[in-house]
Amino acid sequence: MDILNIVLLQHHFSKSLEELETSVPSLFCQKQERKTKMEKFTVLNGLVAPLDRSNVDTDAIIPKQFLKSIYRTGYGPNCFDEWRYLDKGEPGMDCTKRPLNPDFVLNEPRYQGASILLARKNFGCGSSREHAPWALMQYGFRCVIAPSFADIFYSNSLKNGLLPVMIPELVLDRLFEDCKATPGYKLTVDLDQQLVIEPSGASTHFDVAPFRRWAMMNGFDDIGITLSRNKQAIEEYEAKRLAEKPWLAPTLQQTEA
Repeated sequence: MDILNIVLLQHHFSKSLEELETSVPSLFCQKQERKTKMEKFTVLNGLVAPLDRSNVDTDAIIPKQFLKSIYRTGYGPNCFDEWRYLDKGEPGMDCTKRPLNPDFVLNEPRYQGASILLARKNFGCGSSREHAPWALMQYGFRCVIAPSFADIFYSNSLKNGLLPVMIPELVLDRLFEDCKATPGYKLTVDLDQQLVIEPSGASTHFDVAPFRRWAMMNGFDDIGITLSRNKQAIEEYEAKRLAEKPWLAPTLQQTEA
């Protein structure tokens, strides 16, 4: 008997289907529409915030003590935690009551609500934690513009809906200057055309692999790609499984409701 059947049998008489779905969520992902999908990225016109530091690592983006959660959400308040607050952050703390660091650039009122982050070279270096793009997105960023990124962070970002844009340092220097000098500074990032467009109309080309560009523009993470390309095969497998194990029918009906 496989582990799926064992878990279901253990819970069958002791928990309601609603409680079972909560306690064993991974068992209910195939027959129901996914509750969380990657947001499509086509054109973004957004407020810009400058983080003028090189080699920002993933432990700075989301410190290690916040990686204990089994969920993909809830990381935004702890993004850049050690720079953002004056005290030491721990899981479960109410961040609305913590003292903010007035010297951290992202705490300045003019950058609240920014969706585009300017950064320096080798952004996202360090460990390969996927929590880093999750934290940045849940903070509010949809795009990070830098001259270079750590390879794994770059890949993780594209797979989770955060667009990493690489442009030349000379262009980036100008964007930093304009952003700091202009309150409310905005940029337009056009993924279809692969352009960063400045308020003056000047534009800079960037490259994204065609497959990843297609996936982001359609809102497909890796799971979404699998579901979109293998829908018939998955449905055939589920029909076969139900024929072999008809006692699963009440559970499957509950997940489709």
